[in-house]
Amino acid sequence: MLDKESEESWTNPEEDRGWSRESHEQYMARRSAEEDLINKERFSKTKATDKQVGGSHYKDCVIQPVDYIVKNNLDFLEGNVVKYITRHKLKGGVEDIKKVIHYAELILEKKYGKDF
Repeated sequence: MLDKESEESWTNPEEDRGWSRESHEQYMARRSAEEDLINKERFSKTKATDKQVGGSHYKDCVIQPVDYIVKNNLDFLEGNVVKYITRHKLKGGVEDIKKVIHYAELILEKKYGKDF
């Protein structure tokens, strides 16, 4: 059991050691305000198409590869050709050109039955 002096310092607002208690209502109001701030930040961010994760190699493109791919109804293999050919100068170099060739070969094989 706490002695009177300890109990007073625990509840005495003038001697708050960071241990002050908040009421349930105060806690709920604080949490609600925190959640509002988190949600505001989460949902006020730019659209997914306005950001890029993992680099900036598409940022200076006049037409974003994803926009070109979607608007032209390209499939996965075709989309990867567009993606890798677009970024090879700024990110992947020779490796990205090899990926373009590989995806083009996959298109030939899967769509046209050509073996290489």
